[in-house]
Amino acid sequence: MEDGEVIDPKLLRENPELLRKGCEAKGVEVDVEALVELDARRRSLIGEVESIRAEKNRVGKDIAKARGDEKAALIAKMQEVGGKEKGLAAELARVEEEFPKLLARVPNPPLPGVPVGPGESANEVLREVAGGAQSPSFKPRDYMDIATACDCIDTDRAAKVSGTRFGYLKNEAALLEFALVQHAFKRLVEAGFTPTVPPVMLRREPMEAMGYMARGEDEIYHTQDDLYLVGTSEQSLGAYLMDEIIPEDKLPVRMCAFSTCFRREAGSYGKDTKGILRVHQFDKVEMFSFCHPTKSVEEHKLILSVEERLVSDLGLSYRVVRIGSGDLGDPAAAKFDIECWMPGQGAYRETHSCSNCTDFQARSLRIRFRPSEGEVEPVHTLNGTAYAIGRILIAIMETYQTEEGGFIIPAVLRPYLGGLELVRPRG
Repeated sequence: MEDGEVIDPKLLRENPELLRKGCEAKGVEVDVEALVELDARRRSLIGEVESIRAEKNRVGKDIAKARGDEKAALIAKMQEVGGKEKGLAAELARVEEEFPKLLARVPNPPLPGVPVGPGESANEVLREVAGGAQSPSFKPRDYMDIATACDCIDTDRAAKVSGTRFGYLKNEAALLEFALVQHAFKRLVEAGFTPTVPPVMLRREPMEAMGYMARGEDEIYHTQDDLYLVGTSEQSLGAYLMDEIIPEDKLPVRMCAFSTCFRREAGSYGKDTKGILRVHQFDKVEMFSFCHPTKSVEEHKLILSVEERLVSDLGLSYRVVRIGSGDLGDPAAAKFDIECWMPGQGAYRETHSCSNCTDFQARSLRIRFRPSEGEVEPVHTLNGTAYAIGRILIAIMETYQTEEGGFIIPAVLRPYLGGLELVRPRG
């Protein structure tokens, strides 16, 4: 393992075609052939520089023993060798700087079984699941109509204070947020996840190592102190074990976190600009797992099953989607989305995702495990949404809306709200 690289250089040397096809499947333009040549040149230069330095050591010892003309000749040779070393070292420094930058642009190749195709075109619906709550028998309202009637969400005043794509959660919506958080933590602790409240600002190195900077830096908020605001607590959870070696018998390490998340939504101009579906600031409960490489496919299914349990707890109808290669993003080798049915919008909308990032993040973060036999190697990392609060609130309001303009609280959340069952319109 060569520390700090998101893609194993050994894979580049032994199977560049896998990386080339991976780039093609994800719609990413990287000259893999040029990268192979650059790596070969890098290794050749390292060998030449090491050889020259070994020769300099030998000549240095000979100079110490030599006299007269022999010594002068050896000194001249040393100067010649030194000049050659200087030129090669300068070229090596340039290549050493260029190589990791180009390698960082290579995305994690999709795993076998991932549908191949551009954008969302290859996404595959695996199943649809009817929730316990039925869609309204009357013409359903949009969640913002319900929220306005119940005085639960205020985006107009948020726009005055912060601009577009912000909102105030008020009254029962604010209380529901923390009911959802408590319920998610209850379920996740039962499933073996350690609850955390993580930092929401990261230094550049861990943020870069998580794999979202090469093609997504314009989506990330950056402070004047050179810190980056997380777009998901996956980023701070993934960096939690940075530079650590985990005993094999301690795997998997499962964590969950509640945090506020920030996204610039730079590429979504004109999309869902009203309401709280697509905003710059939102709260979320996230899952993360560090696991043995042979167990990551199984762990991915477990995380998806936890997500489905959390959605089913709320009685929401949903569908599970296997994400195609062109819609994966750089770190993910495989991904599932859950899309909840939104009656007021007459459409399924994404509320959850879970990704298997294999060793892509762990390699760059230098997170490894020590097997009982053999050398240390990178773990695999996985992440998944428990509840993205704003989107789940939308699904609850639209699914459980009443003809009078209010909405019913899902039964599983009522204990966290003092038994509250119904939110009525105000005024």
